[in-house]
Amino acid sequence: QLQASGGGLVQDGGSLRLSCAASGFSFSDYSMGWFRQAPGKEREGVSCLSSADGTKYYADFVKGRFTISSDNVRNTVYLQMNRLNPEDTAVYYCVVLPKYGSVCPTVGADGDSGVRYWGKGTQVTVSS
Repeated sequence: QLQASGGGLVQDGGSLRLSCAASGFSFSDYSMGWFRQAPGKEREGVSCLSSADGTKYYADFVKGRFTISSDNVRNTVYLQMNRLNPEDTAVYYCVVLPKYGSVCPTVGADGDSGVRYWGKGTQVTVSS
């Protein structure tokens, strides 16, 4: 089970931190990540934290602004989002990804078929 929180309304240039508490499985068995879906658009990968080696991966459109991290004791993954802009408005989903393979390193560039489990989304709205 994945429980995401932390979404909300923020002004252009603001920050938010999303949290995702996981239960029912071990963090060490899977990689964790975030996807998002903006109105009228397909879901897209945002970031992934590999459990294989701890590498953090980001989609180009969030590099330098977003940071993924985890607390393995609390089984929680975070997404710190800085310098938000209206194009970041979307429903953000915490996801479980394969520990190995290309899905995490490419942050789902080939689509979302590699996602093992979707959490409920949390709405992020950035006003201009």
